[in-house]
Amino acid sequence: MPVATPLALSVRIEPMRLKTPFRITGHVMEKVDLAVCTLSRGGRIGRGEATGVYYHAETGASMLAAIEAVRREIEVGISRETLQDLLPAGGARNAVDCALWDLEARERGQPVWQLAGLSEPSALLTTFTLGADTPQAMGAKAAGLGEVRALKLKLIGDGLDADRVRAVRAAAPDVWIGVDANQAFDRKGVEALLPCLIEEGVSLLEQPCAIGADESLEGLNSPIPLAADESAQTSADIARLAPVYDVINIKLDKSGGLTEGLKMAHLAREHGLGVMVGNMVGTSLSCGPAAIVGQLCDVVDLDGPWHLAADRDPPARYEDGYLVCPPRGWGLPEREAA
Repeated sequence: MPVATPLALSVRIEPMRLKTPFRITGHVMEKVDLAVCTLSRGGRIGRGEATGVYYHAETGASMLAAIEAVRREIEVGISRETLQDLLPAGGARNAVDCALWDLEARERGQPVWQLAGLSEPSALLTTFTLGADTPQAMGAKAAGLGEVRALKLKLIGDGLDADRVRAVRAAAPDVWIGVDANQAFDRKGVEALLPCLIEEGVSLLEQPCAIGADESLEGLNSPIPLAADESAQTSADIARLAPVYDVINIKLDKSGGLTEGLKMAHLAREHGLGVMVGNMVGTSLSCGPAAIVGQLCDVVDLDGPWHLAADRDPPARYEDGYLVCPPRGWGLPEREAA
Protein backbone atom coordinates (compact mmCIF):
# COMPACT_ATOMS: atom_id res chain seq x y z
CA MET A 1 0.00 0.00 0.00
CA PRO A 2 1.40 3.45 -0.81
CA VAL A 3 2.66 5.34 2.22
CA ALA A 4 1.78 9.00 2.87
CA THR A 5 -1.08 8.99 0.38
CA PRO A 6 -4.15 10.71 1.88
CA LEU A 7 -7.00 8.60 3.22
CA ALA A 8 -10.58 9.50 4.08
CA LEU A 9 -11.59 8.16 7.49
CA SER A 10 -15.08 7.44 8.75
CA VAL A 11 -15.71 5.84 12.14
CA ARG A 12 -19.00 5.12 13.83
CA ILE A 13 -20.57 3.11 16.64
CA GLU A 14 -23.00 0.34 15.73
CA PRO A 15 -25.02 -1.13 18.62
CA MET A 16 -25.87 -4.83 18.34
CA ARG A 17 -28.01 -6.92 20.66
CA LEU A 18 -27.36 -10.54 21.53
CA LYS A 19 -30.06 -13.16 21.03
CA THR A 20 -29.93 -14.01 24.73
CA PRO A 21 -27.81 -12.74 27.66
CA PHE A 22 -24.35 -14.34 27.63
CA ARG A 23 -22.74 -15.02 31.01
CA ILE A 24 -19.07 -15.50 31.77
CA THR A 25 -17.02 -15.04 34.93
CA GLY A 26 -17.81 -11.61 36.37
CA HIS A 27 -19.70 -10.35 33.33
CA VAL A 28 -23.07 -10.68 31.60
CA MET A 29 -23.30 -9.46 28.02
CA GLU A 30 -26.63 -8.41 26.51
CA LYS A 31 -25.46 -6.00 23.81
CA VAL A 32 -22.26 -4.76 22.20
CA ASP A 33 -21.36 -1.38 20.75
CA LEU A 34 -19.12 -2.05 17.78
CA ALA A 35 -16.61 0.45 16.42
CA VAL A 36 -16.64 0.33 12.62
CA CYS A 37 -13.83 2.04 10.75
CA THR A 38 -14.00 2.81 7.02
CA LEU A 39 -10.98 4.03 5.06
CA SER A 40 -11.34 5.16 1.46
CA ARG A 41 -8.99 6.27 -1.29
CA GLY A 42 -9.38 6.51 -5.03
CA GLY A 43 -12.93 5.12 -5.02
CA ARG A 44 -12.00 2.00 -3.03
CA ILE A 45 -12.88 1.31 0.58
CA GLY A 46 -11.67 -0.87 3.40
CA ARG A 47 -13.55 -1.67 6.59
CA GLY A 48 -12.67 -2.97 10.01
CA GLU A 49 -14.80 -3.76 13.05
CA ALA A 50 -13.93 -4.01 16.74
CA THR A 51 -15.89 -5.00 19.81
CA GLY A 52 -13.18 -3.99 22.26
CA VAL A 53 -11.86 -5.72 25.36
CA TYR A 54 -14.51 -5.54 28.06
CA TYR A 55 -12.12 -6.27 30.94
CA HIS A 56 -10.04 -3.28 29.85
CA ALA A 57 -13.22 -1.17 29.97
CA GLU A 58 -13.16 -0.60 26.23
CA THR A 59 -16.48 0.56 24.78
CA GLY A 60 -17.71 1.71 21.41
CA ALA A 61 -17.38 5.28 22.61
CA SER A 62 -13.84 4.86 23.94
CA MET A 63 -12.67 3.19 20.72
CA LEU A 64 -14.25 5.90 18.59
CA ALA A 65 -12.58 8.58 20.73
CA ALA A 66 -9.19 6.86 20.43
CA ILE A 67 -9.45 6.78 16.64
CA GLU A 68 -10.69 10.35 16.40
CA ALA A 69 -7.74 11.49 18.51
CA VAL A 70 -5.36 10.36 15.74
CA ARG A 71 -7.58 11.23 12.77
CA ARG A 72 -5.04 13.67 11.34
CA GLU A 73 -2.24 11.10 11.44
CA ILE A 74 -4.45 8.47 9.80
CA GLU A 75 -5.77 10.72 7.07
CA VAL A 76 -2.36 11.94 5.91
CA GLY A 77 -1.76 8.34 4.83
CA ILE A 78 -0.81 5.84 7.49
CA SER A 79 0.54 2.33 6.82
CA ARG A 80 -0.11 -0.81 8.83
CA GLU A 81 3.46 -0.67 10.08
CA THR A 82 3.28 2.91 11.37
CA LEU A 83 -0.14 2.24 12.90
CA GLN A 84 1.47 -0.17 15.38
CA ASP A 85 3.19 2.77 17.08
CA LEU A 86 0.35 5.25 16.67
CA LEU A 87 -2.26 3.34 18.68
CA PRO A 88 -1.79 0.82 21.51
CA ALA A 89 -3.02 -2.75 21.25
CA GLY A 90 -6.79 -2.90 21.65
CA GLY A 91 -10.04 -2.47 19.80
CA ALA A 92 -9.36 0.93 18.25
CA ARG A 93 -6.17 -0.25 16.55
CA ASN A 94 -7.89 -3.46 15.49
CA ALA A 95 -10.61 -1.57 13.62
CA VAL A 96 -8.11 0.63 11.77
CA ASP A 97 -5.63 -2.17 11.07
CA CYS A 98 -8.28 -4.44 9.56
CA ALA A 99 -9.61 -1.55 7.46
CA LEU A 100 -6.09 -1.01 6.10
CA TRP A 101 -5.74 -4.70 5.17
CA ASP A 102 -9.15 -4.62 3.48
CA LEU A 103 -8.29 -1.46 1.55
CA GLU A 104 -4.97 -2.91 0.46
CA ALA A 105 -6.77 -5.95 -0.96
CA ARG A 106 -8.95 -3.62 -3.07
CA GLU A 107 -6.08 -1.46 -4.24
CA ARG A 108 -3.81 -4.33 -5.19
CA GLY A 109 -6.53 -6.61 -6.50
CA GLN A 110 -5.29 -9.42 -4.25
CA PRO A 111 -7.08 -11.12 -1.37
CA VAL A 112 -5.75 -10.55 2.13
CA TRP A 113 -4.73 -14.18 2.55
CA GLN A 114 -2.38 -13.75 -0.39
CA LEU A 115 -1.01 -10.45 0.94
CA ALA A 116 -0.31 -12.26 4.22
CA GLY A 117 1.63 -15.01 2.45
CA LEU A 118 -0.87 -17.74 3.29
CA SER A 119 -2.54 -20.48 1.28
CA GLU A 120 -6.10 -20.02 0.04
CA PRO A 121 -8.39 -20.24 3.09
CA SER A 122 -10.59 -23.22 3.80
CA ALA A 123 -13.73 -23.43 5.91
CA LEU A 124 -12.88 -23.64 9.60
CA LEU A 125 -14.27 -26.08 12.11
CA THR A 126 -15.35 -23.76 14.92
CA THR A 127 -16.53 -24.18 18.44
CA PHE A 128 -19.94 -22.96 19.49
CA THR A 129 -19.79 -21.31 22.91
CA LEU A 130 -22.32 -21.94 25.67
CA GLY A 131 -22.50 -19.13 28.20
CA ALA A 132 -22.61 -20.12 31.85
CA ASP A 133 -26.07 -21.17 33.04
CA THR A 134 -27.55 -23.90 35.18
CA PRO A 135 -26.24 -27.35 34.30
CA GLN A 136 -29.72 -28.35 33.13
CA ALA A 137 -30.06 -25.34 30.85
CA MET A 138 -26.61 -25.83 29.34
CA GLY A 139 -27.31 -29.52 28.74
CA ALA A 140 -30.62 -28.71 27.08
CA LYS A 141 -29.02 -26.10 24.84
CA ALA A 142 -26.25 -28.50 23.83
CA ALA A 143 -28.82 -31.14 22.96
CA GLY A 144 -30.67 -28.71 20.68
CA LEU A 145 -27.72 -27.44 18.66
CA GLY A 146 -27.92 -30.07 15.95
CA GLU A 147 -25.00 -29.68 13.55
CA VAL A 148 -22.43 -28.58 16.14
CA ARG A 149 -19.13 -30.50 16.13
CA ALA A 150 -17.25 -28.60 18.85
CA LEU A 151 -18.40 -26.83 22.00
CA LYS A 152 -16.78 -24.38 24.38
CA LEU A 153 -18.32 -24.11 27.83
CA LYS A 154 -18.05 -21.08 30.05
CA LEU A 155 -17.24 -21.98 33.67
CA ILE A 156 -17.51 -19.50 36.53
CA GLY A 157 -16.14 -21.13 39.69
CA ASP A 158 -19.41 -21.26 41.63
CA GLY A 159 -19.26 -24.95 42.59
CA LEU A 160 -21.49 -26.11 39.73
CA ASP A 161 -18.89 -26.31 36.98
CA ALA A 162 -18.39 -30.09 37.19
CA ASP A 163 -22.15 -30.52 36.86
CA ARG A 164 -22.17 -28.20 33.86
CA VAL A 165 -19.51 -30.27 32.11
CA ARG A 166 -21.26 -33.56 32.89
CA ALA A 167 -24.63 -32.26 31.69
CA VAL A 168 -23.22 -31.04 28.37
CA ARG A 169 -21.22 -34.20 27.79
CA ALA A 170 -24.32 -36.33 28.42
CA ALA A 171 -26.25 -34.22 25.90
CA ALA A 172 -23.44 -34.18 23.32
CA PRO A 173 -21.44 -37.39 23.76
CA ASP A 174 -19.47 -37.17 20.51
CA VAL A 175 -18.46 -33.51 20.21
CA TRP A 176 -15.10 -31.92 20.98
CA ILE A 177 -15.40 -29.95 24.25
CA GLY A 178 -13.20 -27.19 25.62
CA VAL A 179 -13.88 -25.18 28.78
CA ASP A 180 -13.11 -21.54 29.46
CA ALA A 181 -12.89 -20.26 33.03
CA ASN A 182 -12.17 -16.60 32.21
CA GLN A 183 -9.90 -16.37 35.29
CA ALA A 184 -12.39 -18.00 37.67
CA PHE A 185 -10.05 -20.38 39.54
CA ASP A 186 -6.89 -20.55 41.59
CA ARG A 187 -4.59 -23.56 41.34
CA LYS A 188 -6.50 -25.51 43.98
CA GLY A 189 -9.72 -24.95 42.08
CA VAL A 190 -8.12 -26.23 38.89
CA GLU A 191 -6.78 -29.32 40.64
CA ALA A 192 -10.21 -30.04 42.12
CA LEU A 193 -11.93 -29.77 38.72
CA LEU A 194 -9.37 -31.68 36.66
CA PRO A 195 -10.63 -35.22 37.47
CA CYS A 196 -14.07 -34.33 36.09
CA LEU A 197 -12.60 -32.71 32.98
CA ILE A 198 -10.46 -35.77 32.32
CA GLU A 199 -13.35 -38.18 32.91
CA GLU A 200 -15.64 -36.26 30.55
CA GLY A 201 -13.07 -36.05 27.75
CA VAL A 202 -12.51 -32.29 27.80
CA SER A 203 -9.82 -31.31 25.29
CA LEU A 204 -8.82 -27.79 26.37
CA LEU A 205 -8.82 -25.72 29.57
CA GLU A 206 -8.70 -22.01 28.80
CA GLN A 207 -7.51 -19.25 31.15
CA PRO A 208 -8.15 -21.02 34.43
CA CYS A 209 -6.44 -18.40 36.64
CA ALA A 210 -6.27 -14.63 36.85
CA ILE A 211 -3.96 -12.50 34.76
CA GLY A 212 -0.71 -12.29 36.71
CA ALA A 213 -1.25 -15.64 38.45
CA ASP A 214 0.04 -17.69 35.53
CA GLU A 215 3.15 -18.89 37.35
CA SER A 216 0.95 -20.59 39.94
CA LEU A 217 0.15 -23.19 37.26
CA GLU A 218 3.79 -24.19 36.73
CA GLY A 219 4.28 -27.92 37.27
CA LEU A 220 0.56 -28.65 37.15
CA ASN A 221 0.14 -32.27 36.13
CA SER A 222 -2.61 -31.73 33.57
CA PRO A 223 -3.11 -34.09 30.64
CA ILE A 224 -5.50 -31.44 29.27
CA PRO A 225 -3.73 -28.62 27.36
CA LEU A 226 -3.90 -25.20 29.03
CA ALA A 227 -4.67 -22.16 26.89
CA ALA A 228 -3.80 -18.56 27.72
CA ASP A 229 -6.43 -16.00 26.72
CA GLU A 230 -6.60 -12.93 28.94
CA SER A 231 -2.93 -13.46 29.85
CA ALA A 232 -1.90 -13.45 26.16
CA GLN A 233 -2.57 -9.94 24.93
CA THR A 234 0.20 -9.45 22.37
CA SER A 235 3.35 -11.09 21.05
CA ALA A 236 5.27 -9.54 23.95
CA ASP A 237 3.57 -12.02 26.32
CA ILE A 238 4.39 -15.24 24.51
CA ALA A 239 7.92 -15.97 25.73
CA ARG A 240 6.81 -15.44 29.34
CA LEU A 241 3.79 -17.73 28.97
CA ALA A 242 5.49 -20.54 27.06
CA PRO A 243 6.72 -22.44 30.16
CA VAL A 244 3.20 -22.54 31.64
CA TYR A 245 0.71 -22.86 28.77
CA ASP A 246 0.33 -25.16 25.80
CA VAL A 247 -1.84 -22.94 23.59
CA ILE A 248 -2.12 -19.19 22.93
CA ASN A 249 -5.58 -17.78 22.18
CA ILE A 250 -5.33 -14.87 19.75
CA LYS A 251 -8.14 -12.32 19.58
CA LEU A 252 -7.72 -9.36 17.28
CA ASP A 253 -9.36 -6.97 19.73
CA LYS A 254 -6.64 -7.87 22.24
CA SER A 255 -3.73 -7.84 19.82
CA GLY A 256 -4.82 -4.67 18.09
CA GLY A 257 -5.45 -6.12 14.66
CA LEU A 258 -4.56 -8.72 12.09
CA THR A 259 -0.98 -7.48 11.75
CA GLU A 260 -0.15 -8.29 15.37
CA GLY A 261 -2.40 -11.37 15.35
CA LEU A 262 -0.38 -12.95 12.57
CA LYS A 263 2.84 -12.08 14.40
CA MET A 264 1.51 -13.80 17.52
CA ALA A 265 0.59 -16.95 15.61
CA HIS A 266 4.02 -17.30 14.05
CA LEU A 267 5.84 -16.51 17.30
CA ALA A 268 3.74 -19.00 19.26
CA ARG A 269 4.76 -21.72 16.81
CA GLU A 270 8.39 -20.76 17.25
CA HIS A 271 7.97 -21.38 20.98
CA GLY A 272 6.40 -24.78 20.37
CA LEU A 273 2.92 -23.65 21.37
CA GLY A 274 -0.43 -24.49 19.85
CA VAL A 275 -2.47 -21.63 18.43
CA MET A 276 -6.13 -20.74 18.87
CA VAL A 277 -8.18 -17.86 17.51
CA GLY A 278 -11.23 -16.40 19.19
CA ASN A 279 -13.39 -13.29 19.15
CA MET A 280 -15.14 -10.93 21.54
CA VAL A 281 -18.51 -11.36 19.77
CA GLY A 282 -18.96 -9.43 16.55
CA THR A 283 -20.50 -9.59 13.11
CA SER A 284 -19.23 -11.31 9.98
CA LEU A 285 -17.07 -8.24 9.36
CA SER A 286 -14.84 -9.21 12.28
CA CYS A 287 -14.93 -12.90 11.33
CA GLY A 288 -13.10 -12.16 8.07
CA PRO A 289 -9.73 -11.11 9.50
CA ALA A 290 -10.00 -13.56 12.40
CA ALA A 291 -10.53 -16.38 9.89
CA ILE A 292 -7.22 -15.42 8.25
CA VAL A 293 -5.48 -16.11 11.57
CA GLY A 294 -7.65 -19.22 11.85
CA GLN A 295 -5.83 -20.76 8.90
CA LEU A 296 -2.78 -21.04 11.17
CA CYS A 297 -4.64 -22.40 14.19
CA ASP A 298 -5.31 -25.71 15.91
CA VAL A 299 -8.50 -24.50 17.59
CA VAL A 300 -10.99 -21.99 16.16
CA ASP A 301 -13.63 -20.22 18.26
CA LEU A 302 -15.34 -17.85 15.82
CA ASP A 303 -19.04 -18.15 16.57
CA GLY A 304 -19.62 -14.48 17.34
CA PRO A 305 -22.20 -13.72 14.62
CA TRP A 306 -24.51 -16.52 15.79
CA HIS A 307 -24.81 -14.97 19.23
CA LEU A 308 -26.13 -11.72 17.75
CA ALA A 309 -29.77 -11.00 17.03
CA ALA A 310 -28.76 -9.83 13.52
CA ASP A 311 -25.68 -10.03 11.30
CA ARG A 312 -24.45 -8.14 8.28
CA ASP A 313 -25.35 -8.90 4.68
CA PRO A 314 -23.83 -11.01 3.31
CA PRO A 315 -23.47 -13.04 6.52
CA ALA A 316 -20.96 -15.69 7.47
CA ARG A 317 -22.54 -19.14 7.51
CA TYR A 318 -22.39 -21.95 10.03
CA GLU A 319 -22.57 -25.19 8.08
CA ASP A 320 -22.14 -28.63 9.62
CA GLY A 321 -20.03 -27.11 12.39
CA TYR A 322 -17.84 -25.03 10.05
CA LEU A 323 -17.46 -21.28 9.66
CA VAL A 324 -17.87 -20.28 6.00
CA CYS A 325 -17.04 -16.63 5.31
CA PRO A 326 -19.12 -14.84 2.64
CA PRO A 327 -17.66 -15.02 -0.88
CA ARG A 328 -17.80 -11.23 -1.31
CA GLY A 329 -16.91 -10.30 2.23
CA TRP A 330 -13.98 -8.68 4.02
CA GLY A 331 -10.50 -8.92 2.50
CA LEU A 332 -11.51 -9.89 -1.04
CA PRO A 333 -10.85 -7.56 -3.98
CA GLU A 334 -14.19 -8.17 -5.71
CA ARG A 335 -16.14 -5.80 -3.44
CA GLU A 336 -15.50 -2.18 -4.32
CA ALA A 337 -17.02 1.12 -3.35
CA ALA A 338 -20.44 1.81 -4.81
